[in-house]
Formats: sequence, C-alpha cells, structure tokens
Amino acid sequence: MPGAVSHESPYAGSWYPDDPSELRDLLERVFADSRSRTGPYLTPGALAFVVPHAGIVYSGVVAAAVYRYIEQMGPRRIVLLGFCHRGAPPGVWIPRIDAYRTPLGEIALDRTLASELAARPEFGFLQEASLCDHSVEIQLPFLNRVAPSASLLPLYVSHLDPAVREEAAGVLAGLVREGTVLLASSDFTHYGKSFHYEPFPADAWVADRLRDLDESLMEAAGSLRPELFLETLRSTRATLCGYEPISLLLATLRRLESQDEIFQETLDYQTSGEITGDYRHSVSYAALGYFPYSAFHLGPQDQAALLESARRTLEHYQRTGERRPILPEGGTLALERRAAAFVTLHKDGQLRGCVGRRAALESLARTVPEMTLAAALDDTRFPPVGRDETGLEIEISVLSPFKRIADRSAFRVNEHGAVLHSGLHHGLLLPQVATERHWTADQFFEALARKAGTGPHVYRDPDTRIYVFRAQIIR
Repeated sequence: MPGAVSHESPYAGSWYPDDPSELRDLLERVFADSRSRTGPYLTPGALAFVVPHAGIVYSGVVAAAVYRYIEQMGPRRIVLLGFCHRGAPPGVWIPRIDAYRTPLGEIALDRTLASELAARPEFGFLQEASLCDHSVEIQLPFLNRVAPSASLLPLYVSHLDPAVREEAAGVLAGLVREGTVLLASSDFTHYGKSFHYEPFPADAWVADRLRDLDESLMEAAGSLRPELFLETLRSTRATLCGYEPISLLLATLRRLESQDEIFQETLDYQTSGEITGDYRHSVSYAALGYFPYSAFHLGPQDQAALLESARRTLEHYQRTGERRPILPEGGTLALERRAAAFVTLHKDGQLRGCVGRRAALESLARTVPEMTLAAALDDTRFPPVGRDETGLEIEISVLSPFKRIADRSAFRVNEHGAVLHSGLHHGLLLPQVATERHWTADQFFEALARKAGTGPHVYRDPDTRIYVFRAQIIR
C-alpha cells in the first residue's frame, strides 16, 4: 500500500476527551450505564452490528451495548463500514493509512486484506484526508478499550448500485468467519429545523413519534432486505445517515442465511432529546445485533429450570390460591435474556390455555412464570384452571426476534410462526400449530387471518405487514 501513513484522530479533544484518563473514565461510565439499561446477559455468536457515531456523551451508552458484545467475543478482526458525511465517489473506499492513533493507543489496519480487496473493482484506496469522518473515527476509542489486539479494516461506503452492492456483499460474506465481526456505523433519525426535517411538531408526543419512526426503520433493516430498508427510508423521508453502510451489511448477512437463519435484535435505543430534554433538536441512536437463530437456543439446564419454574408456579397457585410467579432456580445467566415467550397448557391432549408476551420486555426468568399464571387464569376462551384440577401439561415457547417479510413466499411452514398486522387487526400463531394440525402454508395463513379478526383479503392490502419468528419448544 504505497504512501501509507499513521493517522492521528482529529476528533480527540472535541468529540471525546483527549486526556487518556478522562477518556477511560468516560468509557467506564457509558459501559456501566449500558449494563444497567440492558442487563448482564449477552447472546453469544453475533455476526454483525449497527452502532451509532455521535459524540460519546450522547450516543456512547447505546454504542456500548454493541461494544460489550465485542469485548466478550474477542475478535481477531473488525470490518467497519462507515461513510463520509461530506460525500465520496461511488464505491467502497479504504483509507491509505497503516494505523489510527487515539489517546488510548494505536489500532493497526489489516493491510494484507486491504490490498486484496482493493484489487477488486468494487473496492479501492483513497487518501485519508478525503475520507476522514466521525462515522469511523468515533468508534476507535471503543475499539481501543474492548479489542486492543484486533486488526481493523475501515471501509467507507458511498453510493452503490444494487448489482455492485451484491458483488461487494459476496466478498464481505466470505470474511464473516470465526474471529471477524462486521460493524455498520449509522445514527438514525435527525429531527429538527437544523436538520430540515420536522414531519411532526416537537410537542408532548414527539418522543413516541420518533420511536415509531425509528422502529419502522429498524424493522425494515431486520428483514435483511436492502431494497425494503431503502424503500422504507424513501417512503418516510427519514434522515438516517448511514443507509449505505447498513444496506451493504444487510446484503452481506442475507448471503449467509443459507447456513443458519439470521435475526436482528435491538440491543438498545435512545435519543439525544431524551438525554438533553430538548426534542427540538434530536438525533436517534440504535444498537442492533445480528445473530444466527441457534444463538438463541437454551441449553438443557435452562430448559429444565424454566419448566420447573412453570410447574412450581402453577402448583403454588393451586395449593394456595396466590398468584405469585416462582422464579427459576439452577439456571444460567441466559435466563436473564429479554425475550418473548408463550406458555401453553394442555389437558387430555386438548388446549386448556395459551397466553404469551410478544414484546421482549422482561427476562425469561420472569416472563415464563408470569405467562404460566396468565395461561391458567386469563385466557378468555377457557374457564380459569381449578384449584383441584389435575392432568395439566405445560409447554413453553421461547420466541426469536420477529423478522418482517416482504410476502408469504418467505414463510416456512412447520418452522416459522407468524404475526399479522393490518390496521387494528393483529394476530399471532406459533409454529407448532401448523405441525400439530398438519396444515399447509396456505391453511396456516387462513387461520392467522381469522385469528386477527379478518379474512384472506387482508393479504392483498399493501399496508398489511407479516412477520415471522422461530420458537424453541420446551416440554
């Protein structure tokens, strides 16, 4: 790489402290805040992340949700997809440097890989001065802290035609193996007059409206379909800045799905308006993780602990009449993961109750015993379980994150459950329902429409949204 040089980050002293001690203290604070916000458990096996890039005092807590995973993983290499806010020629560009220097030390670039990629038409070298941008450089102190021995390959992603994006994604997919992690750097909605984006007023509902808007973008990204993500961006006119890095990341992950289905999980989300109390000028920050479905599987110890918790909860209610969840004992930290879950009760082979929580709001350790009580007492299709009732069988369904699909052709009967949303109508069916009733995919979707209180015509409505998920069944 001729003309290579070391690069001193110009963002030290402005976007974050240039004093090493102050910077370390700031990073320790945002990591501690992240643990408080999102809990101690980190799902293993992550393949990639979306991470924000504002000043550390603003987006640092959300960014730390990503870097806690990277610290746990100990990667050998980081491939960082950023972009130049000032603009750059179409393509994927590698800065001509040997290393980055920050107040916390030096980060070496993977020069061998850089040269290999630059030999391909989708990639190339440019001078650092024409690329240097905080989308890449705000990540460096975090990498100093969590992966000091990892090499870095920064890629500045500018406009890519779909065909070029797919070619570049094919190259990057080959790098996603043990020891390599992909990061895409992007903030989400930039709201306010200074950003020339005010689709709604800065009133009492602005925080909720911003969250709804950002969730529509995150949901589209979770499809792993760049075209759906970009169409959502166009239709909302949202001011998400790193859409090219995210689109390339999604195309790369989509290439890997033949090995194990990949799901997106929201690790944290916050706005600068929440931090400052001023929503007239607000930027949204999201930390997104991408995991193979197998990463969410609970081991035998945790399965047994959840099932015993459900049994003890139901037995305690029947013995005492007290509605008190009995939390699991003997499980691992994995039971602290926040996940959606359903509990189903059967008696004599017949459904006796089924209630679940779709949103991943609480830990599995708390959700499962609470849903056990709800299945026994709150399913309006059945009378409450009697105190002396016997012969009840418990089934727990631990759900993956939901993934939006463009149409029903992406649904896998007997493997996927599905959620339907259409206006005020919504419904959910677990994957085992099709298996137990020997349904085809068409029969499953007919039943899903009935569950939502509508008819098959709902699937012709362009505003109808379908989401799929997987479920680990514990009996």
